[in-house]
Amino acid sequence: MMYRYILDACALIAYLNDENGAETVENIFHQTLNGRTSVVMGIVNLLEVYYGALREVGAYKADEILKICRSLPIGIISGISDEVFKEAGRVKASYRISLADSLALGLALTTGDFLLTADHHEFDAIEGKESIKFFWIR
Repeated sequence: MMYRYILDACALIAYLNDENGAETVENIFHQTLNGRTSVVMGIVNLLEVYYGALREVGAYKADEILKICRSLPIGIISGISDEVFKEAGRVKASYRISLADSLALGLALTTGDFLLTADHHEFDAIEGKESIKFFWIR
C-alpha cells in the first residue's frame, strides 16, 4: 500500500533545523524518492516556512532555505478545490488554528491522506474529533 502525506510547516522546519523528528521526515523523503510514498504540501504552508526564515535569519538565508525546500521530494499544491476550500473553512471556524494549518487539515480530510506534523499545539485538540489521520514525527 502506498501512503501519501500532507506535510505541514512544523514538520518541514523540524527537518530543516535537524530537530527532534527530523529523521522521521528524512525517512519519508527517502521512501518518496524510492517511489514507495508521496509527499505534498500546500503553498501556504511553504509560505509559513519562508516568512519564518525571513524573520529569523533574513532574506538571503530565507531564499537559500526556499531553494532547499523546492529541491526536496515534495509536490507543492498551489491551488485548492472547492471541497478543500470549504473543509478548510469549516475547520478554521471550528477550531483555534492558523489559516495555513486549516488548509493542510482541509486537504488531509478531503483526501484521506496522513497529515505529517509535529504541531501538537495546534492539532491535539482536533485529534479524535475529526476523521483525520495524523502522522506525528515526535
